[in-house]
Amino acid sequence: MSEPDERPVLRIINGDATAEEVAAVVAVFAALGGGAEPPRRRTPEWSAPHRKVRVTLPHGRGGWRSSGLPR
Repeated sequence: MSEPDERPVLRIINGDATAEEVAAVVAVFAALGGGAEPPRRRTPEWSAPHRKVRVTLPHGRGGWRSSGLPR
């Protein structure tokens, strides 16, 4: 197992910050959720499984012509 990083996650450079200001910055970073797994990517529509199924060709008069037209 690797050892955890010993560096601080947050370091205050300017000592003029009040406790309330530091608490506000920490609350914002905590709300951002650093360390959680990233959101899952959506599957592109062009590779969706329902697009691989053939549609039924139109029947009747002019069916061959309407089969080539976009839906």
